[in-house]
Amino acid sequence: MTEQRLTEILQIEDDHERRIELLIFRLPEKAQPAVRWMRKPQARWARLPVGVLLICGGLLSILPVLGLWMLPLGVILLSEDIAFLRRLTDRVLAWVERRKPQWLGLEAAPHS
Repeated sequence: MTEQRLTEILQIEDDHERRIELLIFRLPEKAQPAVRWMRKPQARWARLPVGVLLICGGLLSILPVLGLWMLPLGVILLSEDIAFLRRLTDRVLAWVERRKPQWLGLEAAPHS
């Protein structure tokens, strides 16, 4: 099932959607439906406060439980609704796909 799902994701034509789906695919299976629900347009009422709270938690990463991992997750959630964050996220994910494909679960391209 996972190979088939990965193949489906790689066939998505929209670069932004493909990269986000690759990140979601890397999450534990139990978390994937929640993240997909948060990305739906009707979840905007939940996505905005959760995104802001995650960013605040990321900034307070010196405290236990909170961590820097919260910062990019919050930005990705907010990028669904804020245009300049979406452009920033697209640039960063394009860089990640080129330079660190293993972060998206892709094999590194062979160096020639």
